[in-house]
Amino acid sequence: MCEVHFLAIYTPVFVGSAIARYIDKIGNTTMSKRSMGMMKFQQGTAFVLAAVFGVDLLAGSPVVIAHRGASGYCIEHSEAAKVLAHAQNADYIEQDVVLTKDRVLIVSHDITMEATTNVDEVFPMRRREDGKFYFADFTWSELQSVSLRPRMERFSGRVAPGPGVACGQKILTLENEIKLLRSLDQALGRSTGLYIELKGPSFYEKELGVKMGEVLLDELKRLEVSTDPKDCLIQCFEENALIDLKNRLKCPYALILLMGGRGNEFDFQQIASYAYGVGPSLQMLARQEANKIVSTGFVEKAKAAGLKLHPYTVRRNSQPSWSPSLDETHRFLLDELKVDGFFTDYPDLGREAVDRMVKP
Repeated sequence: MCEVHFLAIYTPVFVGSAIARYIDKIGNTTMSKRSMGMMKFQQGTAFVLAAVFGVDLLAGSPVVIAHRGASGYCIEHSEAAKVLAHAQNADYIEQDVVLTKDRVLIVSHDITMEATTNVDEVFPMRRREDGKFYFADFTWSELQSVSLRPRMERFSGRVAPGPGVACGQKILTLENEIKLLRSLDQALGRSTGLYIELKGPSFYEKELGVKMGEVLLDELKRLEVSTDPKDCLIQCFEENALIDLKNRLKCPYALILLMGGRGNEFDFQQIASYAYGVGPSLQMLARQEANKIVSTGFVEKAKAAGLKLHPYTVRRNSQPSWSPSLDETHRFLLDELKVDGFFTDYPDLGREAVDRMVKP
């Protein structure tokens, strides 16, 4: 069954009923079974799949970063989302990481659990006084009985618009996701980059008395993750966490400072002293002026400091205020601003946009 699942996803059809059928088939398939299934692919099958999906980009072309996997189609940070992102030829696949009570790095965007898991059904008495469930209060063993579910809106409690089928998908550890992507890469002769975000490092230092950056570096070393920027990048919104990684821990991995808001006055030279690049929100990059889209100057200043630009997040049905359509968002990012890559919930559409741009 595992091989059938993977073959189903690696067909040229990625949308509509084909996606739904794939998600339905996954059920409770475990990571170990899936990884072993991939390793059992016949060499001829891998060759065919690589021919279909493993097309190398032209050197220097912008990279497509799968935001929480192919999260426009599948439950964010689920195994299905990661496999689909790989099938859609993302250059990098993002892993947001948080810590359990016993210091296991797991993949989740939130430090709390109620919005994306069924923890309230499995452990209804484990809420804190603020009404929330925290990963830091659970061991990894406990979390294995919790399943992912579609993201819930913060205040209404309703399922947010987007992928709506979870099918018992389980929370992934960072280790398991890395091993899954390695097995996919090996089967297809590809190399997919990891794009790891530290979520709430200051929170975990206070809660667990641990430096999250140290835990991550120990894990990457144990798993022998390459330090080449094309293989692994580390990102964070907390500047102090990145500076600590660079200066105290002598982090060998390239670092990305995530930036939000609408400001444009930043010391890019200072940022470049510890960071490889920046990840600004789309809103920071451009504005409408006299019925035209114009740059705010953010990209130009960052590039002048030698920083890479990986803005977030391109979505099919929600554009920044300066863009009227997805096509225009892609065009302005790639043709006008010439960013080095971008985060997207739809890796297939991002891949199409980049490939159109780099065609001779």
